[in-house]
Amino acid sequence: MKLQQATAADIPLIQDLARRSWENAYADILSKEQMEFMLSEMYSENEILHHFQNPNYHYYLIKDENNNTCEGFIGYEHNYEEETTKLHRIYLVPESKGKGFGKGALQFLNEKVSENGNNRIILNVNKYNSARNFYESQGYRVYDEGVFDIGNGFVMDDFLMEYLIHR
Repeated sequence: MKLQQATAADIPLIQDLARRSWENAYADILSKEQMEFMLSEMYSENEILHHFQNPNYHYYLIKDENNNTCEGFIGYEHNYEEETTKLHRIYLVPESKGKGFGKGALQFLNEKVSENGNNRIILNVNKYNSARNFYESQGYRVYDEGVFDIGNGFVMDDFLMEYLIHR
């Protein structure tokens, strides 16, 4: 496994990976209308370009070196809150789940967060997404929950999770 920093040229790939992952992860959780709305808002070219312009926001492609394939991506933002990095996005295509890519990407994130001087990672996970179990297996814990209005009559009903990096 290798993580490669993404560039604006990778936006179509990020969009494709997001769609493939979401269609699997959220098929039984979100309506087709909400999924399409969120993908079009959160993964528009302009939105991702905006992230690339933020020096604290980083995207990495998760690659399988053995097959020379891209299995997913991770997007995070240092200093989202004081001494805190927010994991905004980590998605794997369905066929790559269970192969250690997610665990490896979170270990990579821990290293990057420590290098940046942050000591906490936060994320939101849909209350009905089984990914919560994965995060808990990696040391994350639920510290709150929230319902967030995202527009167009849709909400995100999430657990807020955190991981504390001990130095």
